[in-house]
Amino acid sequence: MTKTIGILTSGGDCAGLNAVMRAVVHRGALLGWKVIGIENGTAGLLESPYKVRELVPDDFDGFIMRRGGTILGTTNSRNPFKYEMDDGEVRNRSDEVIAALKELGIEAFIGIGGDGSFDILSRLAKQGGINMVGVPKTIDNDLAMTDVSVGFDTAVGIATEALDRLQPTAASHDRAMILEVMGRDAGHIALNAGIAGGADVILIPEIPYSIEGIAAKIQQVKESGRNFALVIVSEAVKGPGGEKREVVYHGGETRYGGIGEYLGPKIAEATGFETRVTVLGHVQRGGNPTHNDRLLAQGLGVKAVDLIEAGEFGKMVAWQNREAVAVPIEEAIKECRVVRPDGFLAHTARSLGISFGD
Repeated sequence: MTKTIGILTSGGDCAGLNAVMRAVVHRGALLGWKVIGIENGTAGLLESPYKVRELVPDDFDGFIMRRGGTILGTTNSRNPFKYEMDDGEVRNRSDEVIAALKELGIEAFIGIGGDGSFDILSRLAKQGGINMVGVPKTIDNDLAMTDVSVGFDTAVGIATEALDRLQPTAASHDRAMILEVMGRDAGHIALNAGIAGGADVILIPEIPYSIEGIAAKIQQVKESGRNFALVIVSEAVKGPGGEKREVVYHGGETRYGGIGEYLGPKIAEATGFETRVTVLGHVQRGGNPTHNDRLLAQGLGVKAVDLIEAGEFGKMVAWQNREAVAVPIEEAIKECRVVRPDGFLAHTARSLGISFGD
């Protein structure tokens, strides 16, 4: 009898997702598993006919592995437990997803996602008695139990490159450049890229700051004889008074955004430096994955199939101490793994003379 694995991507996209799929398909083929790709997350199972397709090793040439995004598509707004219909009615369609998985003969499925996706997918698995394994992907790197998640390295590389490109133009015009990056409630992208890109100030949601603290650092830079400064700020950083900076999109959806534009004139007024603001936004999600993300994605993908072959379910594959290991999904999503203000990277930044604006 043919053994069947289902695979889907859920939540925001990032670089490295196609590399995970490549590893699952190749490892699955070696072990006799057929792999069914589910399009647009669980939403693909709520269409008629289902939006699914078989994935085979010949689908995954070297080009696909290098591509950003996901060839299966993804969604971060179609929660089957709270599914908004075309007429605005919100329905629980979880039983339909479970029925579809069983009708397709899927004996185990691999969900590539972050904390929100894993919460939904693990609930579906428990409700339907379905076998599940998770592969962590998030540019925010905020999942517990894993040293790093797929997509993070690429996002940090793009933010670092942005600082590299902003530095010479800042020096040419005697300016303070402010770079706003993603990361949601965790400052990992800003902290890592800020150190790697030689920022003077790193602002993250985990460490309170003041305009005076930022100005003091920039004044120190000016007094040293340098005519430019680089500031990197995580999107979730609040105003000095604790107010959130958010953007309202079409349909009323609110997302973090706007802290860079808020800080620009404040820093200019406090320092006398002309300021310019760059918001990277979704640039951090796209593009070719770095070699680290390709290696991580394929290592975790192989481990996910091995867990299925061994009958170990309800687990997330994680990267710990240079090894792929299995951890309970509940432990991985129990809390958001944010930057430790007393952690080694924060200590490294301060030791390099970088200010957190505090």
